Amino acid sequence: MSDIIQLLPDHLANQIAAGEVIQRPASAVKELIENAVDAGATSIHLILKDAGKELIQVVDNGKGMSAMDARMSFERHATSKIKKIEDLFEIRTKGFRGEALASIAAVAQVSLKTRQEEDPLGTQIEIASSAVTSQEPVAFAGGTSISVKNLFFNVPARRHFLKSNTTELKHVLDEFIRIALAHPDVAFRFTNNGIEQYNLPGGNLKQRILSLLGSGMDRNLIPVEELTDVVQIRGFIGKPEAANRTRGNQFFFINNRFIKSAYLNHAVTNAFEGLIAKDAFPTYILFLEIDPRKVDVNVHPTKQEVKFDDDKIMYAYLQAAIKFALNKYNVAPSIDFSLDASIQNLDALKMPMTQHREQEVRGGYLYDKFSSAGQAHFIERQEDRKQWQQQQKAFFPEMPGTGLNAEKPMVFDTPSVAQPMLLSEELVDETGSKSVIQWKEYLITTMKSGVVLLHQRRALERIIFEKLEERMQAREHVSQQLLFPVLIELSPSDAVLLNEVLSDLYLLGYDIKPGQGSHDYEITGVPSDIQGGQEQQMLEWVLEQIKNESGQVVDERRTILLRTMSRKMALPRTLSAEQAQNLVDELFACSQPQYTPDGKLIFRILSQNDLSALL
Repeated sequence: MSDIIQLLPDHLANQIAAGEVIQRPASAVKELIENAVDAGATSIHLILKDAGKELIQVVDNGKGMSAMDARMSFERHATSKIKKIEDLFEIRTKGFRGEALASIAAVAQVSLKTRQEEDPLGTQIEIASSAVTSQEPVAFAGGTSISVKNLFFNVPARRHFLKSNTTELKHVLDEFIRIALAHPDVAFRFTNNGIEQYNLPGGNLKQRILSLLGSGMDRNLIPVEELTDVVQIRGFIGKPEAANRTRGNQFFFINNRFIKSAYLNHAVTNAFEGLIAKDAFPTYILFLEIDPRKVDVNVHPTKQEVKFDDDKIMYAYLQAAIKFALNKYNVAPSIDFSLDASIQNLDALKMPMTQHREQEVRGGYLYDKFSSAGQAHFIERQEDRKQWQQQQKAFFPEMPGTGLNAEKPMVFDTPSVAQPMLLSEELVDETGSKSVIQWKEYLITTMKSGVVLLHQRRALERIIFEKLEERMQAREHVSQQLLFPVLIELSPSDAVLLNEVLSDLYLLGYDIKPGQGSHDYEITGVPSDIQGGQEQQMLEWVLEQIKNESGQVVDERRTILLRTMSRKMALPRTLSAEQAQNLVDELFACSQPQYTPDGKLIFRILSQNDLSALL
């Protein structure tokens, strides 16, 4: 047999290696801006065309490179950061300047201009598919300007998998915001298709947060600062009322490098326990400074995941710092063991117990039961029990058919109505009438071959989903206009995502128009089924779900949109007889009554054999 193992050609090896580092325009943007920061730049300008597909250009006023360094920076495994193996574990910079440029040059057409301050002339290099096409001296103001054109022009398959300009721009915005937050002292500009997105002067962290995430956050930011021998924690958290339905405003930085950590996020969320709703996400922009030798940043190629020497101590310090900040600014409730003066002045405490009043108490019908050991729970006399139940109802009112006062489930008997589709011929008992029993959020109805146990919320979810789907397919705009518009302020990436689904939301009944700020919007109309006060929450839920499930294809994104809205609009409640029967009829009139849009079972049929096996 002939030998079949061979070395890959350099150009092919470069393209494969590039795939690990450069996945989309945002990946190149991140590497280029981080290089500019490492070069000591105090001003960085990012220029895009077509969300980076056609052009990515980064211009900085950093220290620049010599002609030799400019050429070497495009070689594989070339770096100015690592000289010995120990350096790998003590890195405080963003990356190793060389290999990112080599990866970019393998899949794009690159033009570099650079000049050091002490050099009279700069250097210009043109590269395509890792091959240097020209290198010559050039007059240049100083610093570095690097242009990346036609990303993935020589890898058509990878270019084919790039998403829409809106989606790619959202990813670029995410990377830009993370780096701009980490370096508030550096001035940043961001231009896309000739339109300036941001112009951020150098300043302090709070100014940078307000410039990037919205000035409306000013009243809701709480500073955090905790200095220990292990870790230094600083930054800001949002007040509980600033919690969002999306994760957009959550940032962790380790030694000024953005990271993602579900473990640390859990520590922050736990610190907010009891202060925010379970489906809400706290806002935080937190910087952790730690000895580089005690954290490994090379766990993931993008260096966005880290591993600590001691995870538990980091968790404890972070959670304690958040709780301390919340208490310091009187956000978290504290326990006051001192007695309120108004309570001390009550007549019941100030006035002495008279003999007449004591006899009245002793003559009460519950005195013997509560003054004798083991008798407080047992009331013998029927009249005593009635008085106890009356007091119970006065203090603990309940909805009919639920809670402590419920003696039996609600049973609705209604005459037979118009026959629904699917199983309708069986949803009748022997007398020809229909019966529906409601127990909590379940409905129980009978059929000739057994009993149907139905989950009310899931049934509502399926019914609403198909109604919204039908409305969208018919392209009918049915909207309930609001008396007062609801103003919302989104993060830049959420604003981009909202613009992408705006037409779909319009078909579902939303009327949304841009506000005064670049990321502000006004909701003037909503679908008629949305409860008052949920207009903004519904939008936040939709955006969060689309981000988490990565719906990129239009049909897939619309399904996520419909699924999210139907899930949040399906609110179980106590039903009247007619409502309970109508719900059953509407469910079995659906095209797929047995499962929710995300595949959960809505009802189960219990035959006589099933019931016999249970008893």
